[in-house]
Order: sequence, then C-alpha cells, then structure tokens
Amino acid sequence: MKLVVLGAAGRMGRTLVKVIAETEGASLHAALERGGSPALGGDAGLLAGIGENGVAIGDDVDAALDGADGIVDFTAPAVSVEMARRAAERRLVHVVGTTGCEAADDAAIRKAADDGATIVKSGNMSLGVNLLAVLVEKAARALGPDAFDIEVLEMHHRHKVDAPSGTALLLGEAAARGRGVALDDRAVRVRDGITGARDAGTIGFATLRGGSVVGEHSVILAGEGERIELSHAAGDRAIFARGAVKAALWAKDRPAGLYTMRDVLGLGD
Repeated sequence: MKLVVLGAAGRMGRTLVKVIAETEGASLHAALERGGSPALGGDAGLLAGIGENGVAIGDDVDAALDGADGIVDFTAPAVSVEMARRAAERRLVHVVGTTGCEAADDAAIRKAADDGATIVKSGNMSLGVNLLAVLVEKAARALGPDAFDIEVLEMHHRHKVDAPSGTALLLGEAAARGRGVALDDRAVRVRDGITGARDAGTIGFATLRGGSVVGEHSVILAGEGERIELSHAAGDRAIFARGAVKAALWAKDRPAGLYTMRDVLGLGD
C-alpha cells in the first residue's frame, strides 16, 4: 500500500517513515511538509534515521497524492480537514491521528467520508489505549454515576499544544458512553477557585505538561471507601505509528466511510 506521510519532518512523521519501512505490505509513496520548511528537498529516510530511501520531502500535495493509496496524518485540524476533502476527491484512505479538532472540523471530516473517503480517525492509535477505552466504558456502565465519580488524568511533553489530549477525550467519551450520557453535557475541564462540591455524574479532566513524556493517562473511578484506577503509559511514539499503519492497511479494501481504531482492532461498539 502506497502511503503519503504528512508532517514528515516532525516527531511523528519521522516515526511513521521508519514504521512504514518496517511494515510488510506498506511503502512510503511521498513525504510532505509545509511550505518553507527547512526539511524540504531532504531524503525522508535519512531524516528518519533509517538510511536513504529516495523519497524527497516536498510540499506539492497534488504531486504527492498522484498514484497514492492512502494518507497518514498527525498534523493540525485545518490540515486534516483539507486532506480529508482531497481524499474524498481521489477515493483514498485517510488515517487521521490529529487531535484538537473542534465540532466543525469533525463534521467536515465526516462529510468527506460520506463523499467517498475511507477515513479512520481516533484520538489515539495504540492497541493499549483503545483496549483501555473499552474497559473504561464497561466499568462506567457497571458502577453507575451515583456511587462512583470519574476523573481523567493525563500528562504529555511540554510541546503538546492541545488540552485535554485527544486520548483523554477518547477515554472521557468512553466513560460517558458507558453511562449513557453526552460528554459535552457532563465534562468538567477546568477547576479553579471556590468551585463548590463536586456535581454528581460529572466527568472531570486534569492536564499535566512537562519534559519529554510521550503520553500517560489514568481514569480514576472513586467511590466511598474504594478507588479503581485504569491506566496506560506510552514510552515510544512507535506504538501510535504502528497503529496508524495497521489502520491504513485495514482500511485499504473497506468501503468509504468513517471508522475508528475500535473497528480496526475488532473491539466492538
């Protein structure tokens, strides 16, 4: 499967280039960066530390997509929306690991899937996190909103620009789904000052940033006299890249539509 990597000079982009080279059935078709990037013209393999692979980093999107089968995208919401539109025009697979999307961005990506793109979008591409989300949903459903409070705690490196993280929101959505409520109606993202007692049934978020932490997430279910913690720690960005490439290969022969990593991993609804 011929894949185009967006943001090929970034941390995730370089990891994707390396993982694609290691994955049977996948090949790097093109590597894209923003206009003006100092990486333009450089060899994507050399930049990723795997040796020269003959794929020069460019900024011509149309040229990169010619002959491609799919796009792997951990960039920014506006970029992902535009690439989803292009994927729909060309009937391509588009794997979206971008976080920080607003409701309008998600709607535009959903429309692209309706218009012909095969899109896999997730706040986290790792097997472990998606399994954690299933466990969180089951726990929230079993314990109910009256006896147990739910808090989502996450920490990432100092360079991360969105908060809460896409993974934290994915876990919050899983908890809300388990309780049969909408996360937007029950989420508490900020606490400061005299907040008063905790409202029953809310789902809280706490965000930490610092150092080089790849990603750590815990969902705390706190009851009277007992506490359950479900956690995941990522030590290597390769887990996200491997998941994204797995998603692209899985989506190659699927009909157009919007899918999640739970679909890819067969974890059910």
